Amino acid sequence: MGATVLFIILAGVIGLAVGAGLASVLVKNNSKKIEDEARDKAKSIVREAEINAEALKKDRILEAKEKYLKLKSEFEDEMNKKKNIIITNENKIKQREQVLSKELEQIKRKEAELDSKKENLQAQLHAVQVKKEELDRVTNQRIADLEKIAGLTKEEAKEQLVEMLKDEAQTKASSHIKDILDNAKLTATKQAKKIVLDTIQRTATEHAIENCVSVFNIESDDIKGKIIGREGRNIRALEAATGVEIIVDDTPEAIIISGFDPVRREVARLSLHRLVQDGRIHPARIEEVVQKTEKNIEEEIVEIGERTCIELGIHGLHPELIKMVGRMRFRSSYGQNLLHHSKEVARLCATMAAEMGLNAKLAKRAGLLHDIGKVYPEEAELPHAILGMELAKKYKEHPEVCNAIGAHHDEIEMTTMISPIVQACDAVSGSRPGARREIMDSYIKRLKELENLALSFDGVNKCFAMQAGRELRVMVDADNVDDQTASKLSFDISQKIEKEMQYPGQIKITVIREMRAVSYAK
Repeated sequence: MGATVLFIILAGVIGLAVGAGLASVLVKNNSKKIEDEARDKAKSIVREAEINAEALKKDRILEAKEKYLKLKSEFEDEMNKKKNIIITNENKIKQREQVLSKELEQIKRKEAELDSKKENLQAQLHAVQVKKEELDRVTNQRIADLEKIAGLTKEEAKEQLVEMLKDEAQTKASSHIKDILDNAKLTATKQAKKIVLDTIQRTATEHAIENCVSVFNIESDDIKGKIIGREGRNIRALEAATGVEIIVDDTPEAIIISGFDPVRREVARLSLHRLVQDGRIHPARIEEVVQKTEKNIEEEIVEIGERTCIELGIHGLHPELIKMVGRMRFRSSYGQNLLHHSKEVARLCATMAAEMGLNAKLAKRAGLLHDIGKVYPEEAELPHAILGMELAKKYKEHPEVCNAIGAHHDEIEMTTMISPIVQACDAVSGSRPGARREIMDSYIKRLKELENLALSFDGVNKCFAMQAGRELRVMVDADNVDDQTASKLSFDISQKIEKEMQYPGQIKITVIREMRAVSYAK
């Protein structure tokens, strides 16, 4: 039994050894076969690469030959073109040489003619010199004979003659100068009157007087109730925000806006227009619309200034001066609209300067800007003419324009011809029948002084003169002014008005203190 097992084990070991040997032989045979196949494939790839390289080489050579032939053809074409150009230029040069040779022949002929004329002139000149010598001899002989007869030398006779002519000339000149001066005075007066009359007649004028009321037209009287609001709260809010008086009466389809400041009236009119169009009329909406309208008015002021400069043909004006020109639209002088007045003065100046042969553009520029000091946004102690001159200098205006602005009310000396023209045209525009109302200007000045007086007190935010100055509405800061202080402030303002101002009748001082609590939900 044990021998049998041992035999079986030994047979298995021998079988494994034989199998391993056979496997090794098979692996070697397969490796050699694979190696031979790889070698054959590599040789095939090399041969194929050599064939492709040869074909590619032939293609490159053909392309190079084609490119060479093409370049050669282009070069030959270029050379032929240049050759043709050279031939053409040579032909032109030959033709030009022929023309020049002909012109040279003509010049030679003219030179020959000139030489002949020169000889003739020289002969004539010689003959003239001979005659001149003979004439001088005869003249000297006659002068000597005259000196013997007169008993005077030539120089003495000249001196006596010059003295006689000098006395006669002085007498005639004095008489002639007097006639010229008299005629010049008469002509100058007539000419000056003619220039002024022509200027006035050729300038279109507008007799526009500023009023203190504006009319806001509405489609139906039902809207009046919305504008008034419950217990008048809407109309009070509108008056407090704009500083004008809103008059709602029985006038059909119309609401009266009363106020001395044209800007406030315009803000109120535009705000009413927007509120009526929108349909939402309540205090909060009124304040919002008024604030937007005030911003729009600032933009409109700039547009008015730009349109005015374009209308008058004035260019290169500084943006700040353009804004001040637009602000003139909402300013009046003695009841006359300041922008209309300035435009009229500008046109008058241009016409008058053109008639006198001066610079019409500078004169027009000075005429437009002569009252620019009246619309300066800040209070100033200088006269408006001097203030306007300083503003013009600040914004690099021409020196002649600056002098004309400062001298049109004789605050400074006139140094240019444009200055008296601006002064005269300002007087012409202001002196037209019905152009100005001095009472209106003094009235507006009194209302502004009334407002400024109230604004001088601490805690006052806004102040509006209403009802032609019979009422003064004062808006105070609720955080700094309590109810007791508001009552005292009303009394103090009334006492100061009584002491410092002159006014007809009585003035009602209303101090308005409004407490607002604002918070935001986030």
